[in-house]
Amino acid sequence: MDKSVIKFNHCDKDIYCFFVPDQCPECGVSFSGKRLEEAPVSIPNPFSNGHKVPCAFLVASTEDNVLRDFDGRSDLHTGITNTNGIVYNYTKTGVQRDHQGWERCICVPLVQPDMFSLMSQWDQYLEKFSSAQMWDPSWQSFNEESHNCYSYSLMFINCVLATQSKRALSKDEFTHSFVLPRIKRASKYMMLCREISQNHFYIVDSPRRNSFEEDEDSKNT
Repeated sequence: MDKSVIKFNHCDKDIYCFFVPDQCPECGVSFSGKRLEEAPVSIPNPFSNGHKVPCAFLVASTEDNVLRDFDGRSDLHTGITNTNGIVYNYTKTGVQRDHQGWERCICVPLVQPDMFSLMSQWDQYLEKFSSAQMWDPSWQSFNEESHNCYSYSLMFINCVLATQSKRALSKDEFTHSFVLPRIKRASKYMMLCREISQNHFYIVDSPRRNSFEEDEDSKNT
């Protein structure tokens, strides 16, 4: 799963694979001495090692099967990193401080590189927030709907925004603006990896061909 996904164009097809083959899997033409219609490009891997991304919101799958990650059926877990990559996350036993286990997740950076003042206080904010009574299981129990890892993470983000005199983000707003686009990208990437692993290639009509056909149809009507 660490292989890079590559895309190139031939026969009016977008062809995804882990390596550029010697011949086109669609038409069989050898690429030896021939130019591809489109130079191969690497598809960015949407996953990161969360322990190497300071001051970030993380989303990871709880599933062991990597091919099921972010497919809409696996459970997801969220957390916040401190400046040293330790992941603070809320569970049924309270706030955990993980030094490992988040090596493959979706990351949403929360602090710009030039925000030195906020970064210098980040660890203090995170530790104080995580030590609050409301995250003590003996005071308030974990609830999968209303008092969970996501509410913990979002509440911390909103506390940080408050220190900067910025408005709070609703759950729906944060989810649709920052989380869902990244999850959709990860889901598509996982689909590509799954198809390539099973069939060596994933081949679809090139968007340019589709647009050309639509133009031709409009001319003929």
